Amino acid sequence: MTGPPPAELRAGALAVLCAADPQAKRELALELHAAAADLPLAAHAPLPTAPLPGRPQRPALVHPARVPRRSPATSEGLAALLHAIAHIEFNAINLAADAAWRFEGLPRAFHEDWLRVAAEEAFHFTLLREHLRSLGHDYGDFDAHDGLWAMCEKTSGDVLARMALVPRTLEARGLDATPQIQRKLAQVGTPEARRAVEILDVILRDEIGHVAIGNHWYRWLCEREGLDPVAHYPVLVERHAAPRLHPPFNEAARARAGFSAEELAQLLR
Repeated sequence: MTGPPPAELRAGALAVLCAADPQAKRELALELHAAAADLPLAAHAPLPTAPLPGRPQRPALVHPARVPRRSPATSEGLAALLHAIAHIEFNAINLAADAAWRFEGLPRAFHEDWLRVAAEEAFHFTLLREHLRSLGHDYGDFDAHDGLWAMCEKTSGDVLARMALVPRTLEARGLDATPQIQRKLAQVGTPEARRAVEILDVILRDEIGHVAIGNHWYRWLCEREGLDPVAHYPVLVERHAAPRLHPPFNEAARARAGFSAEELAQLLR
């Protein structure tokens, strides 16, 4: 245990979000998810007492164009790739905890869903960090960028936009990218690369569920507000300057994550 259990669900989510040490953030996320069903849910979010999100001094955050691309065929390149994915998973803990803490007027299930996501992202981060350490590196050894959290900040005042543009857009890109990364790693063929493929199998399986949660709550919110989910999505993309998505798309995974045939057809136009 990292300390006394949280007394309230949203305060616990904020504690996960504020934790700067990766190991502490991981443990808090897992503990909170395990305890969530027994915790009360406050109507209003507690105020943060530390900068958001909590993160370590390293990795250094740079513009995405300054993050070097390396071939996973070398040990250093494989470590850099694992580090980039670990950074995504670390940020994903924060994104899920932020959703569970920040937004009000939603069913309890919304908060519990995002705490489950935070715990699963913490597990993914641990798998990647352990493998990174087996290669003689650790989280923080390579530069990274802050694109995921930037969209979190853009949508901090609009839960509908958050559901549309974080799980359904940025995280759904992982469904498309993961099989391509796995194919490159399979070509490398070393035991270290094969282990990375196995870890990505776990991540892809769970991320389908995470995107499905985003789809569920996006549609729930659209119905509550009398909006057409397909027609409203491009409005939110334009309003918040979300990245445009480009093929190839993992249509099977996206369908399993709850994207409708109409939404998939819209992607492919």
